[in-house]
Amino acid sequence: MAANRHAALRRGRRTGLVAAAAATALAAVLPVQAYAEASGAAAAAAALTVAKDGTGQYTTVQAAVNAIPAGNTARVIVSIKPGTYRETVKIPATKQNVTLLGSGSGRGDTVIVYNNASGTQKPDGSGTYGTSGSATVAAEADGFQARNLTVSNDFDEAAHQNMSGLQAVALRTAADKVFLDSVIVTGDQDTLLLDSASKATLGRVYMTNSYVVGNVDFIFGRASAVIDKSVITLKKRWDGSSAGYIAAPSTAADRKGFLINNSTVNGDVSAASFYLGRPWHAGGDASLDPMATFRNTTLSAAIKSAPWTDMSGFSWKDDRFAEYKNTGPGAGSASSNRPQLSDSGAAEQETADWLAGWTPSAS
Repeated sequence: MAANRHAALRRGRRTGLVAAAAATALAAVLPVQAYAEASGAAAAAAALTVAKDGTGQYTTVQAAVNAIPAGNTARVIVSIKPGTYRETVKIPATKQNVTLLGSGSGRGDTVIVYNNASGTQKPDGSGTYGTSGSATVAAEADGFQARNLTVSNDFDEAAHQNMSGLQAVALRTAADKVFLDSVIVTGDQDTLLLDSASKATLGRVYMTNSYVVGNVDFIFGRASAVIDKSVITLKKRWDGSSAGYIAAPSTAADRKGFLINNSTVNGDVSAASFYLGRPWHAGGDASLDPMATFRNTTLSAAIKSAPWTDMSGFSWKDDRFAEYKNTGPGAGSASSNRPQLSDSGAAEQETADWLAGWTPSAS
């Protein structure tokens, strides 16, 4: 990837095609929308506008992403006007520092939604999407940001009970320095996949002021991710029953896993029906050491008194699961089934330990 390679973006046709001659420097082409200004985002970043009604440069989010030249490293803000955009969006690894920014007054005004599931057949007949391929929005480039919008997968589990593969991802990240601010990520099973580009690659994610909604393993993957000052909403299953798991980390042994910090777990589900998490040894990889810590978080009565459980033959007790100073009716005291960090242990599991020198900021 060429360092500091910039390319000029021109308004051009709404089809999102960039003239072949545009090649040398990425310049700002439109002012950043009000939300970006209010949050202190850098006005120098290039901005592309998306609007369903044709009042922007592009009518789909993917068309705007396609207009960003491969090899780009400068910040590009894709400013999306309020509306519902039924499409899938992929930001490839060659397009770094892309921000998807809803320009409405709130995170619910701009919605990107689709309904692929793991078992959904691809239109070209080449097979099914698989879990990671089912994502409504997939971000594979470092420096990705999503702010002030909703990403949803509205796959109908009830209508597809005969399908093999009901996992349906709303947002998948497989990159480093991912910043998710004031977003809603909603689905059922496997809502939010926080991953890295490879097992050997660091993938840091910081999510704040946001909502994550789901029921089965709906925050999962191998990223080193902090979910801070957010709301995790538990959702009933397709048949109206209450049962599920929040976190399914697949952390490499030398990495940090998931840190849920200063947040709230709630939802209209039955008492003692949800686990905080279980260890996902992806592909049966015994070398993984899944990790999840819930700390300083309010837990509703939906959380089981023994909040961790085994998965696919792997015991949670062989991996890294803990709590620290949680509150609420779902919190509990230390026991063999409910490990709690000591104060000294908690001092080594702060947000800064996860971010490892990176300071997330809106840009």
